[in-house]
Amino acid sequence: MESIPIQQQAEGESKAAFLRRFARDVRNGLSLPRKRLPCKYLYDDTGSRLFSQIMDLTEYYPARCELEIFQMHKAALADLFGGPPLNLVELGAGDGTKTRVLIGQMRARKTDFTYVPIDISRAAVDCVSGRFSRWFPGLRTRGITADYLAGLKWLSGQNHCRNIVLFLGSSIGNFPARDREAFLRNLRQSLNTGDCVLIGFDLVKDIAVMTRAYNDAEGITAAFNKNILTRINRELEADFDPGLFRFYSTWDADARAVQSYLVSTCAHQVHIRGLRRSFDFSAREAIHTESSHKFTRHQIRELAARNGFAVAAEFTDDAGYFTDCLWRAA
Repeated sequence: MESIPIQQQAEGESKAAFLRRFARDVRNGLSLPRKRLPCKYLYDDTGSRLFSQIMDLTEYYPARCELEIFQMHKAALADLFGGPPLNLVELGAGDGTKTRVLIGQMRARKTDFTYVPIDISRAAVDCVSGRFSRWFPGLRTRGITADYLAGLKWLSGQNHCRNIVLFLGSSIGNFPARDREAFLRNLRQSLNTGDCVLIGFDLVKDIAVMTRAYNDAEGITAAFNKNILTRINRELEADFDPGLFRFYSTWDADARAVQSYLVSTCAHQVHIRGLRRSFDFSAREAIHTESSHKFTRHQIRELAARNGFAVAAEFTDDAGYFTDCLWRAA
């Protein structure tokens, strides 16, 4: 098992530089008339652990539906990946549950491949790498701590193996439309012709089903969102009281997204020492934390074509809630 922390090399970014970027994004987001914080900052080590718990919730259907897809179609997926040697690259380490099904199939076929989890959290990379090494003794694993695209570009320059990239769990739905297009264009530029990417898309469906997934009875999704305030406290020396905010999410029909917010329960002021600034919150003022976009099949095919991919296959669960699409770099 190999673990490579390439964040600094790939992005030219030290810890101090990251904190400057984090500070800038927090300052800019909280200075807007409608306050917002980038959802990528939800995923520190604590956030990653909380999200793993979310995936096990009864209400959170995407993980369950995607696992069903992998269990039903593992043989077809392995066939479509083509011949070895391969890098099976996973963007966002996760807990490995779905990928385990696929790796089991590939191991049974004696496919020559290396598993490469890429995540900005070193703890998440080490955790999933260790887990797979226990599940599959002898599995070649090369964990990379980096931004997704930086890690993938670095990997592509290391050898001539084909890359099969997994971007699962409807993560693509967290991008605003413009950023989504930019990410997919950059993803294509990070791949060689013939490489593939398997992307999970949450489909538009009954509103009640979608909104329940982000309002679990145990409050884990609320804790996941509030953790960003704790992170700002820790890394930027702020004095947020997470208890003064209530988590709220709702369906936005125009954006085709479930929008998530932290809503101030009273008028108060927060001082962020690392920014040398204070921010006023009025009662019921919201901080937008995350958009979870849903997609139609037609929209997905248009996304692929616009960004240099050919759709090789689509796999959907029995309920028609979720789809994993295999795109080939054209």
